[in-house]
Amino acid sequence: MNNIAVFCGSSTGNNDVYIEHAERFGKELANNHKTLIYGGAQVGCMGALADASLHSGGKVIGVIPEKLKAVEIAHEQLTDLHVVQTMHERKSKMAELADGFVALPGGSGTLEEWFEAFTWSQLGYHTKPCGLLNVHNFFDPLINMLDHTIEQGFMNKSYREMIIVSSDPKELLEKMDDYTPNHAVKWT
Repeated sequence: MNNIAVFCGSSTGNNDVYIEHAERFGKELANNHKTLIYGGAQVGCMGALADASLHSGGKVIGVIPEKLKAVEIAHEQLTDLHVVQTMHERKSKMAELADGFVALPGGSGTLEEWFEAFTWSQLGYHTKPCGLLNVHNFFDPLINMLDHTIEQGFMNKSYREMIIVSSDPKELLEKMDDYTPNHAVKWT
């Protein structure tokens, strides 16, 4: 697994730990010779992630819609920057380039992008690992909600087991490298 798509906030959040972990994850990607595929912005956690990877000698590929490039948030120092027309094209291109998907803390866009990749995995459209970097217990409420969907009969327990969770960047990448797909058929 060489190319990791990372979804995270274009904001910094209100705790320095989010930027610190974005930087740690960017460095960890570079140190493990993994290419960062991300949304192409120079702001917030996204920018910190990309900068840390670049400064550590990593390869970074951004994918950004023209509309966001036009408001000057595109990172101009990347290894490569793909400019697309829509958010749908952005997600499609990132999925095409990625060998795995990780979400760091972020807002609705981060969650939507990660959930789409995870849903594709559930449906068998890909067998790539999907991970959550659980910085400062950020994803605990989400994990609890997923457990609730299982309890209520809306999600198969095997799908929850497909999600790789760690609060440590190095451990998360190791778990993703060791991931073995286990696709369960939803409809029998």
